[in-house]
Amino acid sequence: MLLDIMQVTEGGGFVIIQDSVDCCGRQLLKSFINAALKREEIIHVLGFEVCEDELRAGLDSRGIQRLYFHDGFTDPLGWTECPALTVHQFTPQEISARLGHSEQPKSVMLVIDSLSWILRHHPPAVVCQRLQELRRGGALKSILALLHSDMHQQGIVGSVCHLATVVISVSPGTGAKHAVAKTTRRTKSGRVTREEEYFTVSEDLTVTIEAQTIHSGKAQAEPEEFEADPAANLTFNLRLSEVEREAKEKLSLPFVFSQEKKSALLHHRPGAGRILYEPDANDDFDQEDPDDDLNV
Repeated sequence: MLLDIMQVTEGGGFVIIQDSVDCCGRQLLKSFINAALKREEIIHVLGFEVCEDELRAGLDSRGIQRLYFHDGFTDPLGWTECPALTVHQFTPQEISARLGHSEQPKSVMLVIDSLSWILRHHPPAVVCQRLQELRRGGALKSILALLHSDMHQQGIVGSVCHLATVVISVSPGTGAKHAVAKTTRRTKSGRVTREEEYFTVSEDLTVTIEAQTIHSGKAQAEPEEFEADPAANLTFNLRLSEVEREAKEKLSLPFVFSQEKKSALLHHRPGAGRILYEPDANDDFDQEDPDDDLNV
């Protein structure tokens, strides 16, 4: 799955490479950039963690002219008079202005190296909102971001990863050269596919899949909320069969009168008996004192 995602990037895709101090994901990030250059895509990099020379090292020289590096590494906080890019300029308007000179906006990939720098200086809700605006703006084909998961709380990491169409979590493998990529991919229909693969990245940024783990390749839908059945494990049956339901519907309840029964009760019939009651002296009822006969 990792190679499929790297070779074919859908329009509107948002890929997050999630790493930690135990396993760096920048080489895999550069492999994605290299594959996009070979597809003749235009790439804009918001670089906050490494300089331009370090990022360009090893990339395909034939397509390197299509890579635009926006230097946020030299002065990320804007301490000088004319900073090239600061972390506070991470807004849809600013980024769209920087992408404005691209001849083919539909084939532009935005690379954020790294998203952790932005999350350290912006509230998570603001970052998520701006990422959504960038995806919906139509000026980008895809977004690729590097995220250091051990620098943030798990709730923040989960909120940002929830926006992504693909999340690749890298961790150390069994060997010194191997690493494990746990890939979660969400399609537009809501289907979720998860896979774990052992991979290596060579000096020319070529990714090689060594093997798949035992539990890889299983596709599943998003888990639905489980609701307990109150009628389960009872000693009696609360549900009706079809025959019992039909018999229940035909049954006339004692407090439900039919039209014929209502007519018989409301209309006087000849020869019907009547009850006549004549009160005596002991039945004298005083409206002012209804309890008079109790001798209280």
